[in-house]
Amino acid sequence: MTRFLLSGLLAALLPLGSALAQGPASAPAEMPPIPTPLRGAWFAGECTAPTAMLQLTARALARLPADGPARLIRFAEARPLGGWHMGTGRGAEAPRVLLRGDAGTLDTAEPDAKLRDDQLPGDTPVQGWHRCPVPPPSFAALHGEGLAFLSSLEVLEATCGAPGASVGDCVGAVVTEGDISGDRLLSVAEIARMVRGMTWVLAAADDAGPENVAAAGGGGVLAGVALARFAMESLDYDGDGKLSAAELGQDRAAFPRAGGSAEGRPLRLEGVQEGVNLLRSLLDGVLFGP
Repeated sequence: MTRFLLSGLLAALLPLGSALAQGPASAPAEMPPIPTPLRGAWFAGECTAPTAMLQLTARALARLPADGPARLIRFAEARPLGGWHMGTGRGAEAPRVLLRGDAGTLDTAEPDAKLRDDQLPGDTPVQGWHRCPVPPPSFAALHGEGLAFLSSLEVLEATCGAPGASVGDCVGAVVTEGDISGDRLLSVAEIARMVRGMTWVLAAADDAGPENVAAAGGGGVLAGVALARFAMESLDYDGDGKLSAAELGQDRAAFPRAGGSAEGRPLRLEGVQEGVNLLRSLLDGVLFGP
């Protein structure tokens, strides 16, 4: 069980770890990002009580109604299209979103899958959005951490997926993105924050409603703290209560010098395995109960 929890933690902190482990990353496909003036938070309705929020990052759109299911589209492709900027999501449906605007106003349209690109936008309804000088507290409280992690996730993907990127580069980016205090180390609270953010992203990607997003956040609090403490116990080699990039990447960022020794004779691994299994069972019982 412990190895699965650790794998889950690393999967949460290093989304591209598995790809990196398989060999050098290939060059990512060129894709113009969402224009900078369009990025950030947009709202529909009065700023004092918005009916919906829309967050645009360089490569994603999150639509967050006050009363309705969330919608997270991460763009696999994006390109200009007849006065609009069109982003196309992943998956079998490959949803398309049309964006048009400037730093102060934004129009969006989500065309039907049956419409060809050369027919867009056709009679697709257009939704208008505007900025609010102060983020509404209810939206900030419910979605702030998740949206912050969504932005960090794109930074991690850019770093970890860059041509020639190493695991060391990736874990360094994780520490940089997760480091709130500025000490270049990850505390339990900082790791838990990243896990909560990933929990939010997964819920939003599953089109969860506000109550389910909130529930996911609550579950993320418990899971985040548990995983963060487990990571600290597992990886904090100097015992200072924080994780550095070196500790997070220990024996993962580069192959150790495993030259061994010519002295001695090989042990029977069957007997060693029995001892390891016994120790693992004892640890699971102590840490996680029956």
